[in-house]
Amino acid sequence: MTTESQRSKLLGLVFDLITSRAFTHVAWWLLLIAVFFSLEEPGYGFWFRLTNALLLGLFYMGVVYFNLLYLIPEYLSQKKIFRYILLLLVSLLIASPIRTFLFYLKFNAHPDLQLRVLETQVEQYLASLFIVLSSTVLKIISDWLRQQRELRELTTQNLQSEIRFLRSQINPHFLFNTLNSLYALTLKKDDSAPAIVLKLSDMMRYMLYESNSEKVPLKKEVDYIKNYLELEKLRHGVKTEVIFELEGAMSDQKITPLLFIPFIENCFKHGVNKSVEKSLVQLHMKLEDNKIWFQIRNSKPADLNSLEISNEVGGIGLENIKRRLKLLYPGKHHLEIRDKSAEYIVNLELMLE
Repeated sequence: MTTESQRSKLLGLVFDLITSRAFTHVAWWLLLIAVFFSLEEPGYGFWFRLTNALLLGLFYMGVVYFNLLYLIPEYLSQKKIFRYILLLLVSLLIASPIRTFLFYLKFNAHPDLQLRVLETQVEQYLASLFIVLSSTVLKIISDWLRQQRELRELTTQNLQSEIRFLRSQINPHFLFNTLNSLYALTLKKDDSAPAIVLKLSDMMRYMLYESNSEKVPLKKEVDYIKNYLELEKLRHGVKTEVIFELEGAMSDQKITPLLFIPFIENCFKHGVNKSVEKSLVQLHMKLEDNKIWFQIRNSKPADLNSLEISNEVGGIGLENIKRRLKLLYPGKHHLEIRDKSAEYIVNLELMLE
């Protein structure tokens, strides 16, 4: 094991120790005992003051943990608030005389301190009540923070699971469509089949090895789109005009993989494939720092059922696409879909990382 890995492991163990509940409790009580010690009158000597602080700390430990381990779980957590308050006040009424008795015995050689203990019983009771109620407030806050942390962790796990599920719906769909296209061309012994095999190879490499990442370089996503469009050009020939315009420079922007493909595929599935006349697919992407504008439009047959398009995009459903955007780019995207009589237009604006 290298020195660096040993150091990292040691730091991890130290962090786990510091953030553990036991360490927090021990540190809290040591701090409180130190405060009690500092409030003791210095004229009585170090050990006398220290034992006073320790005895007071042990007393408060008893009442605080009785509150944390019994009263709160059995009553406050069960919404029995009135009973909780009543039992808390009664338990302190019982515990306070015990504290007075213990310190009265300890101050046997100091009659002035014995007299002070007897005269300040009300103040002692109120101090105990304050500390116990403070422990209740801290318990409520710590439980709430823990629940929020667990909720965030659960939300993150569910989010990642849902994203993986949505992505798994996409990849096989593109693969099957592409293989079907290739199969049709090989049956015809079309000369463009080898070119499609190369394009398919690049697409498969991207889908299998890179699209499983949370984010990929924008350039790789654009290259994938270009391969897809080239494949469709080869498949449809002169019947379909495909235009791809890219405005702006790509640098180190990253994007969720396969985000645009469902909209692009939709153009061919519901527009080009169902048209007997010449058709058009026009895609325009504009890049500006960490913002990207994506627009794609396609001509469509006049008799095409609009409801069919509005309910399905790329074979995985429009709601699926919207859900993906909501999960991956919450508050950082704007999607507009316009269904006209002769064309279908998708406008998507994204804020990239």
